[in-house]
Amino acid sequence: MIRLYSLFALIDLVLIIAALISCLSAEEHEIRALPRIVWVILILLFSPIGPIAWFVAGRPARPIKLSNGTVWRPGSGFPENQRPRPSAPDDDPEFLRGIASRQKKEDDDLMKKWEADLRRREEDLRRREDEKE
Repeated sequence: MIRLYSLFALIDLVLIIAALISCLSAEEHEIRALPRIVWVILILLFSPIGPIAWFVAGRPARPIKLSNGTVWRPGSGFPENQRPRPSAPDDDPEFLRGIASRQKKEDDDLMKKWEADLRRREEDLRRREDEKE
C-alpha cells in the first residue's frame, strides 16, 4: 500500500513540476483563460486538479498543420486593421447609385402623376366656368 501511495505522490510531483515549467515558460500573451500568476497558484495549491486544468485549459494552443502545408496558430487570425469585414450596403457605391436612380425615377413618376392630375383639374375647372357662362 505504501508503494501505491508513493507512486501517486511521485506522479503528482512530476505533474506539478511539468505544469509549472510549462506555465512559466509560456509567453504571457499565449496563456489562455487566466493570468500566469493565477495559474501558478492553482497548480501549486490544488494538486492534481490544478496541473490537469493547466494542461487542458491554460497552456497555449498548439499550431495546426493544414493540408496545404501551412501552419495555423489558433488565435492568430488577421491583424485588426486587416480583418475582412462585411461591407454594409450603404458603403457600396453601386448600391447607392441604384438607390439614387430608383428614387429619382419614383420622384419623376410621382411628379408626372401630380402634373397630370393638376392639368385634369384645371381642365375640369375651365369646363365648369365655360358651362356657367
